[in-house]
Amino acid sequence: MTNKSSELTLEQRDEILTALKARFEKNMHRHEGLEWTKVQAKLEENPDKLWSLNEMEATGGEPDVVEYDLQKDEYIFYDCSAESPKGRRSVCYDREALEARKKHKPENSAMDMAASMNIEILTEEQYRTLQKFGPFDQKTSSWIQTPADIRKLGGALFCDYRYGHVFVYHNGADSYYGARGFRGLLKV
Repeated sequence: MTNKSSELTLEQRDEILTALKARFEKNMHRHEGLEWTKVQAKLEENPDKLWSLNEMEATGGEPDVVEYDLQKDEYIFYDCSAESPKGRRSVCYDREALEARKKHKPENSAMDMAASMNIEILTEEQYRTLQKFGPFDQKTSSWIQTPADIRKLGGALFCDYRYGHVFVYHNGADSYYGARGFRGLLKV
C-alpha cells in the first residue's frame, strides 16, 4: 500500500533527527535513563525506521521514545501528540469497513494508513501506558487494535481520556469522525 518512496533525502533525515532529538530532550520523563546518542545511532542504522518516524511526524503524531526493550535492544516510539494526530483523522477502522460503506466513504482507513507507514496501531494496554505520560486525547479519540471476535461482528474499539480516566468504547468499524484518528508505535 506504500505509494511514496521510503527513502529520505539528506535534508529530510537531518530535519527528522533534529525534531526527534528536541522532543526527546524536552520530555525526559518519558524515557528516564536513556541517552539520545544511542537512540540516534540505532536510527541511523535503520533508515527505513527513520522514514516511518518521518511519516509519523508529517501526519502530526509527534513520535517520541516511551519504552526500551532491553532483551530485544529496541527503542519503542509512540505518537505523543496531545490529541489524535491531525493528519490521521476522519478514517474508518480497516479496509473491510471502508469497502462496506455505500455512501460518504472516508478517504482511508486507520489500518491501511498504519500499514503504509510501516507502524502498528496501539493496543488498549499500550494506550493506557501512553496515558502515564499524558494526558492525551482530551478532545479527540483514537482507534486501537480490535480483537478479532469484535471485529468479526462489525465493531471496532477506540479510546480517549476524560475525567481523569481512559475510556474504551466501541463503534461500527465503518464509522469515522473528524475528531477520531489513530496513534501508532514503531520499534527500532
